[in-house]
Amino acid sequence: MTHDTQQPAAQETPAADRPQARRALLDAALEVFTERGYNDASLAEIAARSGIDVGSLFQHYGGKKGLYLELWEDFREEQERRTARMLAEARSRGVEDPITLFVEGARAYLEGAWENRRIGRRLVEEDGPAGFDTLRRQWDRAWVRRNARLLEVDERRRAGRVRVIVLTTIIGGAARELGDCADEAEAQEVMDEVCGILFHLWSTSLAGTDTAV
Repeated sequence: MTHDTQQPAAQETPAADRPQARRALLDAALEVFTERGYNDASLAEIAARSGIDVGSLFQHYGGKKGLYLELWEDFREEQERRTARMLAEARSRGVEDPITLFVEGARAYLEGAWENRRIGRRLVEEDGPAGFDTLRRQWDRAWVRRNARLLEVDERRRAGRVRVIVLTTIIGGAARELGDCADEAEAQEVMDEVCGILFHLWSTSLAGTDTAV
């Protein structure tokens, strides 16, 4: 006498969770957000371009806002990884000077902004989901704190905090400017100029501190 044993059915990975489908979905979302703006973007159009049905898309991302925030998280995390790699490489070469490390990190960040200029340009537009400006400001404050630690500045002191905010703001502004560069040569020229400005401002601010009475 034999008994049939029923094997449990394999769980199928939802389309929106598969790496290739996820990438196609985010690429389609970026295209539509870039062409239409966030408010006028259609979830149906994003789904059609990605090849993923609207129901699955909505289930996993909750709509346009979820897709927009996913794009932001991907961009932010990649920028942080890129900068961390550059700093690790610089330290492995024996670089210890805080401003030299800071500028190397700034260049890595700007290179990432140039390579990902489509999404970087989209994310600085005012046309975004409700609450995104608050999220972006929170990340900017965290960025300033990381830079303060890198520069060995006590951000609890107003002068030190302002110094780091100014340098960080310059990098952010330059990242936006890179979105309008015509080619890589022009982008590299902007990066070189910004790195020179960062060195100059830091040395000038330290000189002012040393001579203050």
